[in-house]
Amino acid sequence: MEEKVKILAFIGAGALLGSAATIAISKLLSDPLPINNQSVGKGYTSEAVQSNGLSGSKCNGLATPNPFTDEVVSEQLTRNIQFFGLEAQQKVTASYVVVIGLGGVGSHAASMLLRSGVVDLYGMDIGIDVEAIHQGHLFCTIDSSSLGVKVSVSSLNRHAVATREDVGTSKALCLKKHFQSIFPECHIDAKVILYDSSSEEEILSGHPDFVLDCIDNIDTKVALLAACVRRGLKVLSATGAGARADPTRIRVADLRESTNDPLSRSVRHRLRKDHGIDGGIPVVFSLEKPKAKLLPFKGPSGEEENPSDYQIVPGFRVRIIPVLGTIPAIFGQVMASYVATQLAGLQVHMEPVVNFDTDHYEILHQRLIEHEELLYGTSMQVEVDVEEVVYIAKELWHGRSARDLSIKDVGRAMWRSVNELMLVRWDKTKPASVSNLILLRFKEADEHESRSLEDIKEEEPDFFVRVTTVLKRAELEFGF
Repeated sequence: MEEKVKILAFIGAGALLGSAATIAISKLLSDPLPINNQSVGKGYTSEAVQSNGLSGSKCNGLATPNPFTDEVVSEQLTRNIQFFGLEAQQKVTASYVVVIGLGGVGSHAASMLLRSGVVDLYGMDIGIDVEAIHQGHLFCTIDSSSLGVKVSVSSLNRHAVATREDVGTSKALCLKKHFQSIFPECHIDAKVILYDSSSEEEILSGHPDFVLDCIDNIDTKVALLAACVRRGLKVLSATGAGARADPTRIRVADLRESTNDPLSRSVRHRLRKDHGIDGGIPVVFSLEKPKAKLLPFKGPSGEEENPSDYQIVPGFRVRIIPVLGTIPAIFGQVMASYVATQLAGLQVHMEPVVNFDTDHYEILHQRLIEHEELLYGTSMQVEVDVEEVVYIAKELWHGRSARDLSIKDVGRAMWRSVNELMLVRWDKTKPASVSNLILLRFKEADEHESRSLEDIKEEEPDFFVRVTTVLKRAELEFGF
């Protein structure tokens, strides 16, 4: 009996603590959300919003009270705030993000962005999908690639929120209806527009903090990515999610590394040829080889015909690619997570694409031992084993020479050989530990050994900062 009383006492104490925590968070959330002058909806200034006694956003004349003063909304966002922190969550809510493409990938990305605190949604039902979060505004359009402007029965296997009742309605209006149920405080304005050079200004103006490209039409995709690069906008692009089945092989890396995807190969070629753009764009892609091809196109007679004869808009795909609905959904979730963490200022190190096997890491470890014995007469100060070499070579240096890495790199690393690579100490006065080893080519290693850190710091300050930042990460993650 005494034990039961103790258990009930513990449960009661836990409930009281939970309630107290919720009240404390609600109190914190009652503070006005700071307004970003550059992130308030089109045609509105922060002064105009604040003059109405509102610290939220404005959409087509509809003013939205600051969601952080609403107890229900505060509770709805509690888990995000507990994860990011209040200040970081405010950054997410105050951001302006454009998402283009509301099919299998885009609808899931948009849905999670909404659940992350988006309060106003601009919906555009078009020949090309666009969506944006602007001061908590989501700006949406619909993609006509594969003639997918409207929700179809076959799209229900991958769409984030569509039901059979939504079949025949535009994807933007479908999202509008369901998003209002998920987040009633949001305001949505659905429009019809086709993304091209004439609509670029309308869609990409307003200095968005991020653009999400979820289009599967090559011409439009290339035009959009080129426009984002030209405007200096941060953009995250989704490559082909169709014909794949392995969720563990989805990665975020530079466009240059999405070699297994036919769509990204074509986009990469066109960007280089037509716009002089050679990478520098992060993409979500799968390392998995496609398990199916585009289906043959059959006309009204049932006979196979030329798909281009049935194109309503030139350049848009008519043939169908088989899709396992889970994969585009995961693509969209990955995109939303990537953007949300970027907006919140949370540094997340995406797993790099490194095609080394166990033998490669063993070779690097053995070279390190031999180098230490040659240079210092002993390998006693080698404080890493093969497993730690995997972390150093893959996680820290992405399988590439430290001199190849750039601050702007998004996981560029497809080396399949360690023929010219070796690990050396960054600071020769310290042991060869996880937080003091860099990956270099043989010639670079020889040059490094002939210089002091002071020389590098003075002559190559950017490189010095880049390396010390990476090694600081190792120190924090390993505790030494």
